[in-house]
Amino acid sequence: MTEENLPERRPELRVSHEDRDRVAEQLRVAAGDGRLTIEELDERLDKALTARTESDLAALVTDLPAPRGEVGPVKAAKAKDLVRIDVGSSSVSREGEWVVPRAMDVSIRSGSVKLDLTSAVISHGILRIATEVKSGSLTIVTRPGIVVDTDEIGVKSGSVKVRVPRGGKGTNPETFLRVEIVGSVRSGSILARPPRRGFFKWLLRRPPKY
Repeated sequence: MTEENLPERRPELRVSHEDRDRVAEQLRVAAGDGRLTIEELDERLDKALTARTESDLAALVTDLPAPRGEVGPVKAAKAKDLVRIDVGSSSVSREGEWVVPRAMDVSIRSGSVKLDLTSAVISHGILRIATEVKSGSLTIVTRPGIVVDTDEIGVKSGSVKVRVPRGGKGTNPETFLRVEIVGSVRSGSILARPPRRGFFKWLLRRPPKY
């Protein structure tokens, strides 16, 4: 085959912001597993954020294991109108890609309930939670774009706290879910907070990944 008949070589594809973020997260996971030092992580993150082509990104992870598998979004599930949780002295949690109902009735006598909304399937704009915390705790894990309203909670003894996720205060992110909590706290606690950072993210002062 002569040089004139050789097929034209196509230019390498450019990467997107999503591609860069995916590789950056793979690097952070590797650092958390002890595969990269902090210096190596910083150096590779800088290169990942400025990468232009697929080969630029591939060169940063060739000596690292493939990213852990992720569960796809729950598309077929339909949100329920009401979910009831009644806890005595045990603990109940909703984490991962659980389907958020339109309303919840949560009763806690001496245990704990954790509702993690960071990866939840949310198909509507308001979640109403009616709760009675006699002794124990209700924890709601949030992310930017989720607003928690606790103005209608009566507190006899205990505490009610709302901590705004980093990136949510002062940046005016678009609100996609409003959590309205009503009820009472007698000797327990209600806490709405962002996810806790791992050691390396705390050390590098990086916000949690949502």
